[in-house]
Amino acid sequence: MKQESLFSKEMDSGAPLAARVRPQTLAEYVGQEQLLGPGKILREMIEKDQVSSMIFWGPPGVGKTTLAEIIAKQTHSVFITFSAVNSGIKEIRKIMKEAEENRELGQRTILFIDEIHRFNKAQQDAFLPYVERGSIVLIGATTENPSFEINSALLSRTKVFVLKSLTSKDILQVLKNALASPKAFPGLVIAISEKALGEIALFSNGDARVALNTLEMAVINGDKEGKNVTVDPDILQDLIGKKTLLYDKNGEEHYNIISALHKSMRNSDADAAVYWLARMLEGGEDPLYIARRLVRFASEDIGLADTNALNLAINVFQACQFLGMPECDVHLTECVIYLALAPKSNAVYKARNEVKADIKRTLNEPVPLQIRNGVTNLMKDIGYGKGYQYAHHEKDKLTTMETVPESIRGHQYYFPTEQGNEGRFKKRLEYIKEWKKTHQPKNEK
Repeated sequence: MKQESLFSKEMDSGAPLAARVRPQTLAEYVGQEQLLGPGKILREMIEKDQVSSMIFWGPPGVGKTTLAEIIAKQTHSVFITFSAVNSGIKEIRKIMKEAEENRELGQRTILFIDEIHRFNKAQQDAFLPYVERGSIVLIGATTENPSFEINSALLSRTKVFVLKSLTSKDILQVLKNALASPKAFPGLVIAISEKALGEIALFSNGDARVALNTLEMAVINGDKEGKNVTVDPDILQDLIGKKTLLYDKNGEEHYNIISALHKSMRNSDADAAVYWLARMLEGGEDPLYIARRLVRFASEDIGLADTNALNLAINVFQACQFLGMPECDVHLTECVIYLALAPKSNAVYKARNEVKADIKRTLNEPVPLQIRNGVTNLMKDIGYGKGYQYAHHEKDKLTTMETVPESIRGHQYYFPTEQGNEGRFKKRLEYIKEWKKTHQPKNEK
């Protein structure tokens, strides 16, 4: 309690450090050089006062809100923040009316919506006419892919800028800027090593807000002697001892990482595959979800090149059902390594896609009469089963009977590779085709 009272008197209004040292100009802003470097499009738009409605898409703590505030200040606009949680259509229209009045007085309004993806379709649609008329400049910020979360009509009227995670070097600069600011820890002299700042930067995982919050907690819990505060390495380790993984099971990162796992296995990179698997498991992913994806991969990317792959994947799926986490983690790891190192073939997957395309083109082709079951006299009279050849009665267990509709005769869907076991299937298929060719009745050749 004493620590809180000491700092509450000396820190500006009790606001968190990230708010106290928020950059006010582009010169103070750190990161996003791909957008704000000299001659880059967003910087040009801001400096020339030609900003239009836009969406900032990027992970947490990279400066989306800060950048929106800087744009408002530099372009001398009224800046209004909006909450998807607390605002309905009524509130939106009220703010829009005020923006219209500002426009008539020659004052531009920038409406900033953090986490814009949380607005429902009706709320997003309510902004459309005002964006079209230029009553507002809409700046939305989101951690989710705008393609999936923002209405297409609204998205088409905005420009999307992708903000990247800050590098450790960027975060280190943010921390140094904060320590140099008189607003950070007024009246205090902070002693913290370069190494400690680097550890905070690494821990923050590209999130400036996490880095500044960690720095603030380290200072609050530091050794105090008058106005001097020393951040003890042991205190810092207590704060950053466990790194939190960025993994949202319902967000885009979920799809990014499962994609990384799938493509690492496809690329036969066992170490990368094990890494992405571990990221998912440590992030709390449902092991059965992963196991289902492995079952799919076994047929889609391996298929008949290794006929044991599907068996193993099914066995691991069942093991995950029996054991659950954390025990089934080793089973998933075993399967991922096996699938990564197995010979690869997507011939089965391609066959499925090719035949789907043929079915769409030919629609409901009738089953040839010779392979229909003539279970009644009437059926037999009209030709059901006539000319049927029973393969088991033949010496080579093969016949020349057609088993597909006439419109797709000769169409081949499965093209086996020579990878792994599939080489055997390729030889067998070639033998069957050659046999049928040489045994075809003369009048049908």
